[in-house]
Amino acid sequence: MNKLLLAVAATWAIMMLVPLPVYGTLSLITGIEPPTTGSPARFMASVAVVKIGVAIAFVWLYALARESWAGRWTTYALVWWVMFAIMEVGQAIVPEYSWLDAGGGIIAEAIYCPLAAVVISRLLGTPRPAAIKPDAMREGPR
Repeated sequence: MNKLLLAVAATWAIMMLVPLPVYGTLSLITGIEPPTTGSPARFMASVAVVKIGVAIAFVWLYALARESWAGRWTTYALVWWVMFAIMEVGQAIVPEYSWLDAGGGIIAEAIYCPLAAVVISRLLGTPRPAAIKPDAMREGPR
């Protein structure tokens, strides 16, 4: 359980920190600005809440199927990145979210999905196969 909590915390931190330089660079290059409706603190609080939910799902789904994902963290990251990219495009369709915002999100997600996937794969590892008792092998099916 401690490894799961550590993996969730690490994933959440990665998902919170990686977008900062991405959007910072995008802001310098294009002049993109953060949302002007509401307070910046409230905006960041909402982002933090959304990201903790995503971090929990990201880690727990991996943990539940880690035998299937063993050695395939890149595929796991790609599945999540495709989902996030489609969501960014969907958000960009509405007027409150720009295509620059979506592009920044897609770039950030292309960094943090594989980074988080490699971290959780190392933290959680793969389960060891159950030991087979020699007596059970001799008995055969019942």
